[in-house]
Amino acid sequence: MKIAVLLVSLATAVACGPSGDAPLPPTPVPARGPGVVSAPDGQPIVYNVAGQGTPALVFIHGWMCNQRFWTEQFDAFSAEHTVVTLDLPGHGASGKDRGIWTLAAYGEDVKTVIDHLGLERVILIGHSMGGPVALEAARLMPQRVIGVIGVDTFQDVSWEWNPEEMDPFIAALEKDFPATCGDFVTTMFLEDADPKLVERVRTDMCSGQPEVGVALMKQFAGYDEAAALAAVHVPVRCVNSTMWPTNVEGNRSYHEDFDVVTMDGVDHFLMMEKPEAFDEHLRKAIAEIDHADGS
Repeated sequence: MKIAVLLVSLATAVACGPSGDAPLPPTPVPARGPGVVSAPDGQPIVYNVAGQGTPALVFIHGWMCNQRFWTEQFDAFSAEHTVVTLDLPGHGASGKDRGIWTLAAYGEDVKTVIDHLGLERVILIGHSMGGPVALEAARLMPQRVIGVIGVDTFQDVSWEWNPEEMDPFIAALEKDFPATCGDFVTTMFLEDADPKLVERVRTDMCSGQPEVGVALMKQFAGYDEAAALAAVHVPVRCVNSTMWPTNVEGNRSYHEDFDVVTMDGVDHFLMMEKPEAFDEHLRKAIAEIDHADGS
């Protein structure tokens, strides 16, 4: 695989402590507004919540992104659902003083927000790295998470990274994070992408803390996405770009209730580039999971 294709794939594939899942006492959920809750290690997690209705939708951003990447969906879905977005620690306005950055810890962070809000029937929606994070969180809450929806992620959960390609990329991030990140982000867009969107995404992602980005990239190299997918027992759906093929049958060998719908002519940030078309696909996936749950 050429290095450019590898680098693009890094963001889409994985760029994800046992814990109890007892019923929660009722907790009032604000009709709309931001909030902060402490992660298990004390890091502040900034979130925003709107709307009412079940299932609740929790949107999880990707590597070096933030909750603003879901702005269109936050507004569009809060008329019928409780909608939650959050900044994972190390991103956005959340705390950035964690000693070790892991995808498993991010699963705990998502669970912390859901616990705090008292949400009972939840669909986790994760973009790029947010997909594996959603799997980590779903594993911790088998009685409350009724489904996972990946957004341009889980293209091939059996993919294994070649150290000869990954190691130089990580070294480049360590040497000059802003420049390497900028080149990386550019490869995630089609040639005819809106330049303003490209610049906005590049600025948001590449102005983050280098140590966070590098640590998470190192996590990706050893993360077993196939095992993570196999460990959840709820429907998993994806809305993916056709920039990279999705190995549906291969993924189903790890999780039989896996399916994908693809969008042509969009890039890695499809929910931002064509939000109306994306939202329609997302609504159908939500309805399918909701119906399958039958609660």
